[in-house]
Amino acid sequence: MGNRDQLHDLRQQAHNAGIEGNSKMTEEQLRKALHKVGKGEQPEMAKHEAKR
Repeated sequence: MGNRDQLHDLRQQAHNAGIEGNSKMTEEQLRKALHKVGKGEQPEMAKHEAKR
């Protein structure tokens, strides 16, 4: 799988998890936010913390 496909999949997962407006997030930020949501954190808070 290419890097571009992987990034697209991460964005789709983030969208499905409720992390809106993730188009400008990096791959690392997406992974971090998805991890936080997986641990029960609210999607908006996870997005905010991942962008720090």
